Amino acid sequence: MTREEVLQIIKEKNITFFRLQFVDIFGFMKNIAIPLSQIEKALDGKIMFDGSSIEGFVRINESDMYLKPDYNTFTVLPWRDQKGSNAARIICDVHNADETPFIGCPRQNLKRILAEARELGYTMNVGSECEFFLFKRDEHGLATTITNDVAGYFDTDPGDTGTDCRRKIIQTLEAMGFEIEASHHEVAVGQHEINFKYADALTAADNTVTFKWVVRTIAAEFNLHATFMPKPVFGINGSGMHTNQSLFHLDGSNAFFDPNDDLQLSDTARRYIAGICKHAKDFCAVTNPLVNSYKRLVAGYEAPVYVAWSASNRSVLVRVPAPRGKSTRTEVRCPDPACNPYLAFAAMLGAGLDGIVSNLDVPKPTNADLYEMSAREKEEAGIENLPANLHEALENLKASPTMKKALGPHIFNKYVEGKEREWDDYRTAITDWEIKHYLSKF
Repeated sequence: MTREEVLQIIKEKNITFFRLQFVDIFGFMKNIAIPLSQIEKALDGKIMFDGSSIEGFVRINESDMYLKPDYNTFTVLPWRDQKGSNAARIICDVHNADETPFIGCPRQNLKRILAEARELGYTMNVGSECEFFLFKRDEHGLATTITNDVAGYFDTDPGDTGTDCRRKIIQTLEAMGFEIEASHHEVAVGQHEINFKYADALTAADNTVTFKWVVRTIAAEFNLHATFMPKPVFGINGSGMHTNQSLFHLDGSNAFFDPNDDLQLSDTARRYIAGICKHAKDFCAVTNPLVNSYKRLVAGYEAPVYVAWSASNRSVLVRVPAPRGKSTRTEVRCPDPACNPYLAFAAMLGAGLDGIVSNLDVPKPTNADLYEMSAREKEEAGIENLPANLHEALENLKASPTMKKALGPHIFNKYVEGKEREWDDYRTAITDWEIKHYLSKF
């Protein structure tokens, strides 16, 4: 889309309000809202903001930063139609005061590593599957973990009370240009999934942050709270973000497909999987970024906790779905929807590219149910565990030159600093569990 095409839509749709969106290093969407009078200035990338107010960006003495819009992300907001006066948004890259790209911008960083992949002859496609919960709000409008939903996997109404909300979310996404492939109730009560079509990695990251924003916005219209928290309720399944990914040659052919291989997987695919398996413990702090993330990554549920791969086994970290040809891809099952998709995709791509460049040998596929294997059997097979908590994940991340390269030194250092503060806050907090179990006994 060009600047002129954007201006034409603004005129035709009577856009009077405009949102310039970007994300911080922890994946939180930020925006600056501007009126119609400032739209052309915004489209020229001349809107400035205080970068020192965004955690992990810059110091106060270097705070002036520009928002440079990506015209392809322009879209009208369907829920903001007010008597013919509409609003729209556009996603921006963050630039320094001298208008050079800001190395701490997660979107810019993903572009950087995608450019490295392109130098090796590859483009990356990604399809993310974000699960979420719909909970009631209390009388003050605050979120609870209560749902009147009693449905399970693939159930329908009346048990699935989220049907109407989910339908409105889909209609909104379609109006914004998403191609929705399927939606359904997930395993846990109150849990849902809406799948949208894969795209190039940058567009997929844009779509993922947009998807989460739309889900939460539309849920609020139904007086519901949508959460992408990985494990909001003890004892039931948590929410994952299975990430389907594939590399394509620059001529448009799938670099993961080889019709002559026994699994129809190319050497490139096998080395990519090897890189994912080698660095899974290293990128876990990025793909699973919260203290709460590791309450999901426990044995006994569908979330993977063991570093292994298979062409069919759903208990492994990396699964190769059945379709082949142009649809050949890997599915990395550990990420959760609390992650920053720009950083998560960059980290996984960095891991996979290291496998390719280093000619890593892929481990043997694991076709047995990992949850039924003994600890000794897993040890003999060389199957390692993912980190058990955020602290362990951060220690792995800090020791990984591959992840520092994938995230860039600025984001790497600021991300680790922020997450170590989060872990320290958790480590020193007194929880309800401790009060319940210790207060009356000691």
